[in-house]
Amino acid sequence: MIRINDRVVLQDSEIEERFVRASGPGGQNVNKVATAVQVRVDIAAASLPEDVKARLAALAGSRLTSTGVLVIDAREHRTQGRNREAARERLTELLRHASRRPRVRRATRPTAASRERRITVKRHRSETKQRRRAGGDDD
Repeated sequence: MIRINDRVVLQDSEIEERFVRASGPGGQNVNKVATAVQVRVDIAAASLPEDVKARLAALAGSRLTSTGVLVIDAREHRTQGRNREAARERLTELLRHASRRPRVRRATRPTAASRERRITVKRHRSETKQRRRAGGDDD
């Protein structure tokens, strides 16, 4: 079970692990032993709050299949166990990030001083361009 907080808990039954052969480190073992792991979670069927599911789907990006399954692939270690830990850690981090509610942006108005600075900069830029146009007869 992966517990992020009281609201966000992912049961082991909702996590599917598949072991596949990995390219990369492993020596002679690489062609015999399936050390790479794919952790798969069906987001729609998971027992997560709806807002977390929506943020998780948005964060997943290309790791989300067309059927709504999140796939995390780990193949950087030589052993199944370490790859499994790495994949679960990535899933936990993704869930932790998705469980945070984004801050609500409050609309603010620019200060009078910042408006004045903006107008002053625009005026200076305009004057520079005006001077370039007027003095173009230097043949």
